[in-house]
Amino acid sequence: MKQDVVVPQIGESVTSGILAGWLKQDGDTVAKGDELFELETDKATMSVPSPAAGVLRISVSEDTEVSVGQSVATVDTEAAEAGASAPAGKAAPVAESPPSAEQKPAEENQSAEAEKSAKPADEAGAKSATSADTLSPAVRRVVSEHNLDPADITGTGPGGRITKEDALAAAAASPASQPATPSPTPPASGGETGPRQRRVKMSNLRKRIAENLVRSKQGSAHLTTFNEIDMSGVMELRAQHKDRFAEKHGVKLGFMSFFVKAACNALADYPEANAFIDGTDILYNDYYNIGVALSSDKGLIVPVLRDADTKGFAAIESEILSFIGKAKEKRLSPDELTGGTFTISNGGVFGSMLSTPIPSPPQTAVLGMHAIQKRAVVVNDQIVIRPMMYLALTYDHRIIDGREAVGLLNRIKQQIEDPTQMLLDL
Repeated sequence: MKQDVVVPQIGESVTSGILAGWLKQDGDTVAKGDELFELETDKATMSVPSPAAGVLRISVSEDTEVSVGQSVATVDTEAAEAGASAPAGKAAPVAESPPSAEQKPAEENQSAEAEKSAKPADEAGAKSATSADTLSPAVRRVVSEHNLDPADITGTGPGGRITKEDALAAAAASPASQPATPSPTPPASGGETGPRQRRVKMSNLRKRIAENLVRSKQGSAHLTTFNEIDMSGVMELRAQHKDRFAEKHGVKLGFMSFFVKAACNALADYPEANAFIDGTDILYNDYYNIGVALSSDKGLIVPVLRDADTKGFAAIESEILSFIGKAKEKRLSPDELTGGTFTISNGGVFGSMLSTPIPSPPQTAVLGMHAIQKRAVVVNDQIVIRPMMYLALTYDHRIIDGREAVGLLNRIKQQIEDPTQMLLDL
């Protein structure tokens, strides 16, 4: 019988996606659970497994928009059973003979190729298989168009498989790669020849990021206010307890959990920063779903810590660590990327000193953390060296006034500089 391969339910609010690439070819024999294709939504990319063992028959091509529940292929289970039940004839013995002159070069080439492709043990997990059989048609097309060597591409898919995004990123990062049939380009100045531009199609995620940010800028009255924080208190507390914390909870104590807890307490005092605008109404959210901005190979993603005010430091750090792992493996679900009421972005991990983050609609505020640097500050009329961080709060001035924005930042500052306030719920 033939079993349909359908687009699975991928989130409460997600009804469609893009069939980004087939991981198997039409006519391939697949096992139950084998990953068949990649489904890309505006929030995440996921691999869809085979519902049964059999022969795959593809009915929907790549880069096609598909709906939840739509059949995109069938798996012929009877064909697989017929192949498995067919009696295997005994192979006639083959007399050994010395290799011919024509065979020797091929064998030597295979040996040389094997030596060439051998990698150190620590790189084996980072590189994916590069044979034509293991690359999806979408990846093969990008590799061919840009003259890429799959062996030079680090795969981020399951099992180190090269995804379409990996190939596009490699094409964009390699100045030497050129499309096999480049479009005409203006003559290069200074005696240089060859194309000096590349055109790469935006991923769905990148397009949605662009749309959201433009909509946020055009539909809101953004204003950013700043403050700076002495990180000494948090850093001393962390240094004192980080080893015991990691031993007990199995996760490192980072800075983000302190800011999440401080933000929840501050938002309780300044609820406008945790609210949405709906037409002429203001929707006050009496819960705190804190988005934590993370960088992925496809762009910025913001998984959500739901009811973060009810979670302890260990639970927050564990959940963030889980988000990071899922982001690397492209296993974040759309539900994990939606529903935030306030976002925290840490540009400091990239060395940023100061920035003006943009809230993601319908959220009305976002907190930007930055790099910690030792600076000279005045404490009790004395110049001292302290680890300092700039904080930025961008907010929608339509419902948040400057007084509330400054008050919220000051409330966060007080808790970070004296973390016992968070521990004692002060």
